[in-house]
Amino acid sequence: MYKEGKIWVANNDKDENVFLLPKMANRHGLIAGATGTGKTISLKVLAESFSDMGVPVFLADVKGDLSGMVKEGVDSEDMQKRIKKFGLEEAGFDYKKYPSTFWDVMGKNGIPLRTTVSEMGPLLLSRILGLNELQSNILSITFKIADDNELLLIDTKDLKAMLNYISENTKDFAADYGNISKVSIAAIVRAIVALEIEGGDKFFFEPALDIKDFFTVGEGGRGMINILDSTSLINNGKLYATFLLWLMSELFETLPEVGDLDKPKMVFFFDEAHLLFDDAPKLLMDKIEQVVKLIRSKGVGIYFVTQNPRDIPDGVLAQLGNKIQHALHAYTPSDMKAVKAAADSFRENPDFKTADVIQQLGTGEAVCSFLQEDGTPGISQKVKILPPQSFMGSIDETTREKEIKGNVYYTKYFEPVDPDSAYEFLQRKGIADAKEAERLKEEAEKAKAKEKEEAAAAKAKAKEDAAAERRKKQAMKAVGNSVAGTVGREVGKTVGGKLGKFGKTLGGNLGASLGRGILSTFFKS
Repeated sequence: MYKEGKIWVANNDKDENVFLLPKMANRHGLIAGATGTGKTISLKVLAESFSDMGVPVFLADVKGDLSGMVKEGVDSEDMQKRIKKFGLEEAGFDYKKYPSTFWDVMGKNGIPLRTTVSEMGPLLLSRILGLNELQSNILSITFKIADDNELLLIDTKDLKAMLNYISENTKDFAADYGNISKVSIAAIVRAIVALEIEGGDKFFFEPALDIKDFFTVGEGGRGMINILDSTSLINNGKLYATFLLWLMSELFETLPEVGDLDKPKMVFFFDEAHLLFDDAPKLLMDKIEQVVKLIRSKGVGIYFVTQNPRDIPDGVLAQLGNKIQHALHAYTPSDMKAVKAAADSFRENPDFKTADVIQQLGTGEAVCSFLQEDGTPGISQKVKILPPQSFMGSIDETTREKEIKGNVYYTKYFEPVDPDSAYEFLQRKGIADAKEAERLKEEAEKAKAKEKEEAAAAKAKAKEDAAAERRKKQAMKAVGNSVAGTVGREVGKTVGGKLGKFGKTLGGNLGASLGRGILSTFFKS
């Protein structure tokens, strides 16, 4: 509850109010505890209080039971006992609903929440795809080539088209970007296809989320509670965790520096926080620590919700000044170490041993410590968490659909847009290249056909010239034969005439034969 300008979270054993100071809320926090110990109640009480003081909230709804924010809480005998015990009536406690916006990466149980491949970047995308170091480097090179050629990577088909284009032209890129393994590119493409099968491709589209749309207020100036439905998304732990890290990064990169404010500009709850750190490479861990350390100067508070504080790396855990620790159970030596580690993170209270109390807590009870006015951690206190004012549990589909379609952002984000990007450009380029190749092929075929035709014509002409030469020689031979015969005959006749009639005939024939023989030899030569 929001009381006296402070967030009333719980009452301690002395029935004193325990508060979280708004100006310390952006110093981040931790809500931890075993399953069923009351983490969700603590989260709701904080989220409702932030909303009441006009601070927008973002939270991930992993189990579906946070959707009840849009309905008033239900009165019961048990609730009346708790209201009386905490003295909530005098404080103005009332069942009420909170302004909420439902989001869903899958687009089923909320307004579609999207970003582009380019905005996600190669580092986070490599985490989603589960790439090794070499594959991650090639993915980074792919982004670099796309940037250098001013190609937009909007969705997964853009990224696949870009990878395939690089694979087909590795030699052209080797000089500027180094050798690129086609085998690694094929592995990346397979990982993208696997993500598409799981439905992850729905996240990469336009219109991309404008992070400023989270910073809205509802009726009465209460901060909007942005609820990300994660009931399906949580099935892909890496996508879930990387998506929330992307959101935190977007907040960090988008918001201006504001220093210390009287209250946060926004509060971000990260449920199942251990998924963020599981198998995260060092480069990504460094990025997470950087965001957590620096984002408070942007006025954003981050609250990690997980079962065990050991799920959070020390570098991040050291930044979490506000802690609510629900019960932990120690059944093994390893569990006992976890309890001790959780207890050691609190400022010691001389009235009890924190490790023992953590194991004895009931549902709705916790050990908590909030930062004081001077920024130092408060002494650990055993407390009972206040009840939430909104409905505890999930809502029906009719109510959810009404909330979604009645939201101002439904029209803005509902319909996906497929802009002209790398896929379309490379498609056009492929068609243009194919047409050019076809044109060159046709020209080559025409040139070859013309060359063949000219060769055939030259061969035919040579053949025709040879035939003409033969005809010419034959004609000259015939003329020669005729002339020689005539001349020889006349000469023979003259000679033979001297010898009488018989001699004349014989001489003519001999003369003709002799003349033809001489001329024939001449023409042959």
